[in-house]
Amino acid sequence: MTAHVIADDAEALAVAAALADEFRAGASTRDAERRLPRAELDRLSASGLLAVTVPADHGGADVGAGTLAEIFRLLGTADGSLAQIPQSHFAYVNVICRQGTEEQRKFFFAELLAGRRFGNAQSEAGTKHVQDIRTRLEPQPDGSYLLEGVKHYSTGALFADWIPVLARAEDDKLHVAYVPADAPGLTVTDDWDGLGQRTTASGTVVLAGVTVPRDRVLPHHLTFEGPQLHGAVAQLLHAAIDAGLAAGALAEAAEFVRTKSRPWFESGVETAVEEPLLIQRFGELDLQVRASEALLREAARAVDAARADLTDDTAAGASLAVAAAKVQAARAALEVSSALFEVSGTRSAANSLNLHRHWRDARTHTLHDPTRWKIQHLGRHVLTGTRPPRHGLL
Repeated sequence: MTAHVIADDAEALAVAAALADEFRAGASTRDAERRLPRAELDRLSASGLLAVTVPADHGGADVGAGTLAEIFRLLGTADGSLAQIPQSHFAYVNVICRQGTEEQRKFFFAELLAGRRFGNAQSEAGTKHVQDIRTRLEPQPDGSYLLEGVKHYSTGALFADWIPVLARAEDDKLHVAYVPADAPGLTVTDDWDGLGQRTTASGTVVLAGVTVPRDRVLPHHLTFEGPQLHGAVAQLLHAAIDAGLAAGALAEAAEFVRTKSRPWFESGVETAVEEPLLIQRFGELDLQVRASEALLREAARAVDAARADLTDDTAAGASLAVAAAKVQAARAALEVSSALFEVSGTRSAANSLNLHRHWRDARTHTLHDPTRWKIQHLGRHVLTGTRPPRHGLL
């Protein structure tokens, strides 16, 4: 595979905007038919967008958090599934940036610049909680590891060249094993049946005696032993997807009202766009979208500032700013995608129009991690100055 190498933030944003327009055209059909977006992901790889966080000294654009968030927001306005698929990709690029040896960085950054994709195999079902990881890396006499476990909600794995697997090694601490998608003993099953984000193929990964060389395993637990931005960046991208979902739903609602809706007979106006109560409601929804976008930009600035001067305080500030952005974006995505039907009227509920994909995508994606805990961390910090904990979901 060959891929374009993006030079800077401006080019990355221009490429993302063009791809979002391209992907938007077929989003409804892909969702309705559950047609997996392999061709679209190949376009994403070839565009160079998946390598934009590769450090400059390895030939990448090393874009800022604001640019990365905007890439995901733009993709989210077009297709809630396509936007979700590369989220874990960038999270596991960050692991390499922070914990990789120079040789590991050199190898994997070259893979990324060539357009290779990372999936993920991290979540497990039937365990005590989301951080209760039971997949094991068993050491072998030759220095390699044997990987055993079953992973669920493995977004991107079906389309990946490399599947990063979260597992515990002999020290019982978390590591990430980067496994080629065609490794013997690794099986990816497309058994995802979510009501929304239907084409992410977030299915099951089974690891049955998969051999992993030692130089493909990174000590992820070290990420959280000091101030870190791993969780903040991962959550920033989730917030960006939600903000994009909200903006996409608002744009579709406005287009429907402009072109298909009739005014309510009591309004005394000729067109739906002149109806005062509709105008009021669209203004309220626009405020929700603007607030989500503003908090997203503020969170990205906090992440970039912390990256330039990483301390316990700057890392905590970034995590809290991202938490606020995520809460607001989730609320906006759910409210706007539901209100789409309220403002558009009965005809918008026709199944053939598939406008409900906006709400289904928003409802599914916002379940990723509970916003109620983000609000808890915000409240504790306001009252007592307590810093949020260090983990990958904040």
